Amino acid sequence: MMPRDTDAVRDVHLKAGTGTRVWSFARPYRSTIALFLSAILVAALLALVPPLVVREILDHAIPDGNRRLIGVLAAVAVGSALVDAGLQILQRWCSARIGEGLIADLRIALYAKVQRLPIAFFTRTPTGAITARLNHDVVGAQSALTSTLGSVVSNIIVLITTLATMAALEWRLTLLSLVVLPTFIVPARRVGRRLQDIARRQMQHNATMNTQMTERFNVAGAMLVKLFGDEQRELDTFSEQANAVRDAGVSSAMLGRVFFVALGLVGAVGTAAIYGIGAWMVVGGSITAGTLVALAALVTRVYQPLTGLTNARVDLMTSMVSFERVFEVLDAPEPLQDRPGAIDLVDCGGSITFDDVTFRYPPATDSAIESMEQRAIPGADPDRDILRSISLHITEGETVAIVGASGAGKSTLASLIPRLYDVTGGSVRVDGVDVRDLTLNSLRQAIGVVAQDPHLFHVSIAENLRFAKPSATNDELIVACTAARIHETIARLPDGYETVVGERGYRLSGGEKQRLAIARLLLKDPRIMILDEATSHLDMEHEALVHEALTAALTGRTAIVIAHRLSTVRSADRIVVIADGGIAEQGRHDELVAADGLYASQLRAGELLEPI
Repeated sequence: MMPRDTDAVRDVHLKAGTGTRVWSFARPYRSTIALFLSAILVAALLALVPPLVVREILDHAIPDGNRRLIGVLAAVAVGSALVDAGLQILQRWCSARIGEGLIADLRIALYAKVQRLPIAFFTRTPTGAITARLNHDVVGAQSALTSTLGSVVSNIIVLITTLATMAALEWRLTLLSLVVLPTFIVPARRVGRRLQDIARRQMQHNATMNTQMTERFNVAGAMLVKLFGDEQRELDTFSEQANAVRDAGVSSAMLGRVFFVALGLVGAVGTAAIYGIGAWMVVGGSITAGTLVALAALVTRVYQPLTGLTNARVDLMTSMVSFERVFEVLDAPEPLQDRPGAIDLVDCGGSITFDDVTFRYPPATDSAIESMEQRAIPGADPDRDILRSISLHITEGETVAIVGASGAGKSTLASLIPRLYDVTGGSVRVDGVDVRDLTLNSLRQAIGVVAQDPHLFHVSIAENLRFAKPSATNDELIVACTAARIHETIARLPDGYETVVGERGYRLSGGEKQRLAIARLLLKDPRIMILDEATSHLDMEHEALVHEALTAALTGRTAIVIAHRLSTVRSADRIVVIADGGIAEQGRHDELVAADGLYASQLRAGELLEPI
């Protein structure tokens, strides 16, 4: 694994580019931001009204016995309060509009980015770590732009207007109030960095905790835990992470609170100084009592913004950790992209050529985000070639069976056709064109895959089928399911095609899931079909039925069939035997048996294929 960045390097990165990138997401809301800031400005000016009203009442209205002036000043105070209430509502609307919009935009950007990442990323990255970035980190990033931005702007405006008003009333006391200013500024940087480190650790523990929940709370994970009786060990592991999140939260809360209380204490000392020295000035006739009361009220509006600005810097540093984690995903490499000038695969014929193909799994730096990987994953060694010098031509409409021992590279070879991975050396061509010169979308539209453990979403059967063809009619669904020998099973269900299959299809048997996946493949109607152990979960009766359906479906199409069952591969136009990452031999079943090579010897030993 690559070494982690130091905090210093990370801070430099944040200062150099994060602000600009944050603004790129905020730009669509600039008119709302302008309205938000205008409301803050007007509200800050209105907040000056009550102290000045009190000063006028004490210095003029009461001494002069001017009841009319008292009424006018009271009306002004009430009016300013009403306007301020309206402005508070407007600020909340603007803040919500910006904040929720930013959350949606960041999530959409992250979702789109993750979808473009290579399949190797998902083999290395826990699902919980991905969902943590889309949920917790996005919300944390949003708070930096709305809550913190509003707080900073509001406090700056309040501080400037308050100091200007105080200076106009009594400049000497105003200068006195600023003596404690260094006490607010100096500690902020150190506390901010400490809280930033705590926030980073807390987010990492949260991601680990989410990963455990995601993996254990699906059907397969829950079943594994129950079957092995490991509930207590799982609870202990979860408790360790939950307690780590708790401890980090407590540390963050206490450090922030101590810092905030210390700043409040400094402000209280400054306010007391204003009261004491101001009272001496009133006794000496330098200022009026009303002016002192107004200054005493205003000075709290100096220390509160100073405290707020100091805390805002701390909050901003911790919130920027969320932006850092979001941008880390957005900056992840995308090795599988359309080349400049890539062309669409039009009217695919289905011929496939492997030309001296060599493949090794990509290194982590090309396929993973180090902070999300959490731990090194054994296997898939990028220093070892999985496939070596594979040369194979498959003609249009030909059915080729790929056989070999487990781990020989059969599925890896098939995955190179739809560019789930790119070759390390050589090329893969479809209809004579290197797949890297074709647009990914058009290439994958021409290819259909049924895997050994097909994935179904937690939606209805009809929605799972329409994932292959969103515009499919009910009649088309029935035709495809009838061909896959699954329609009668669906028809017997209480809700028929509207039956929800459960997470990953666990309400269906393995054979039902595979037949449903085959129906989905037939609905897509691709020119190239890849069947990776597509009949492995079927019993003899259903395998025979599905085999009939596939035989009809494969007519005129190119098919790659990966299987361990003799009944599945013996009818193929050609059988290719993979061993040690290369092609050991190829031919029809009878030819390979007669040649008495690796295929025949392993067939006799029961190591290569299994009968049904």
